[in-house]
Amino acid sequence: MAKNENLHKAKDAKKDEFYTQYEDIQNELNHYEQHFKGKTVLCNCDDPFESNFCKFFLRNFNYLGLKRLICTSYGTSPVVGQQLSLFDDENEPVVRGHGYVMDITGIPMANGRGVSDEDIDALLKSKKRGVKKLKGDGDFRSEECIRYLKEADIVVTNPPFSLFREYVAQLITYRKNFLIIGNVNAITYKEIFPLIKDNELWLGASIHSGDRKFYVPDDYPLRAAGCGVDKNGRKYIRVKGVRWFTNLDYAIRHEKLVLYKKYYGNEAEYPHYANYDAININKVADIPCDYFEEIGVPITYLDKHNPDQFEIIGESRWLGKPMSEIAPKGSYVAGGVRFYLPLDNMNKAEDNQHNTTQHNTTQHNTTQHNSIVVSTTELSSSERFRRLYDRIVIKRKM
Repeated sequence: MAKNENLHKAKDAKKDEFYTQYEDIQNELNHYEQHFKGKTVLCNCDDPFESNFCKFFLRNFNYLGLKRLICTSYGTSPVVGQQLSLFDDENEPVVRGHGYVMDITGIPMANGRGVSDEDIDALLKSKKRGVKKLKGDGDFRSEECIRYLKEADIVVTNPPFSLFREYVAQLITYRKNFLIIGNVNAITYKEIFPLIKDNELWLGASIHSGDRKFYVPDDYPLRAAGCGVDKNGRKYIRVKGVRWFTNLDYAIRHEKLVLYKKYYGNEAEYPHYANYDAININKVADIPCDYFEEIGVPITYLDKHNPDQFEIIGESRWLGKPMSEIAPKGSYVAGGVRFYLPLDNMNKAEDNQHNTTQHNTTQHNTTQHNSIVVSTTELSSSERFRRLYDRIVIKRKM
């Protein structure tokens, strides 16, 4: 039993090694430049001297005005040494099996115009300024790496998705600012959602839909659609539902949502839940401008959430009343607590929306990525209620 458990853990760890594209990092970091001047940045989860996180901060160390850059690597990484030929402070090659740290307080510029790849290469090969071997394997949970965490102001990285809860908990415990990548479904985790509700964590600025390209180790199986090998021979996969998670503020987050739909006079388009007192919205663009009570929206609403305009009340997993207390068995699909809609109300809402033809092409393109499939199940002839995917409940601020 123990052997099987360890085998599963090993397989999960192998499938968790995703390496972020440089352009995705740059597109997001462009929104936070004001936060980094005079700060110590820590990248502690993904082969820092191989990763694009490290490359970005090395290239922009002087531009951002960083005080210090700390990058730690995990000893079992399969990509160590593939992109750069590095040597540690003992003049031994950086190889798999050891944890390493790169701790930098300045990058001299040979040409006086900016940090070049040659500047970075010289820095990494320097005994005084380059890479040093850690005593342990570089696990972010080790005492050695926690000491570096305590010295950091901002953490920026792509942590293992399977350890996302634990990773965020550590950041909160040590009260760190952070900008990290995770799966959008993490929004519904019981450890994560309270932070979102209390405005202690929110989604980033640049990724709101679609999938993202991530590099993977050479022995990673390429079975899914969208996988491939780039011109340099590196394997990659595409991952759906990726988001940035942060507690660093940015300007776009406070842009007011423009609402044009009306609730009063169109009540049939906004059905009430059977097991919670709120109306259902399937698209952010359908939020009515004249309604100030509680509204249920898809979790992708958080891509557009303005904390100055709306209050987050809770999530359907914890707000919904059990259907067993409302309707007879067989009239609904059982499962974990979610919101349910009476089918009669749903049909009326769909008919009203079908008859509405005033959406222009711009509105369609704007709202398309905010819509999601309404139900988690196919209908049966005996059902009177439809079980929905996760909903976040919000309320307009007066």
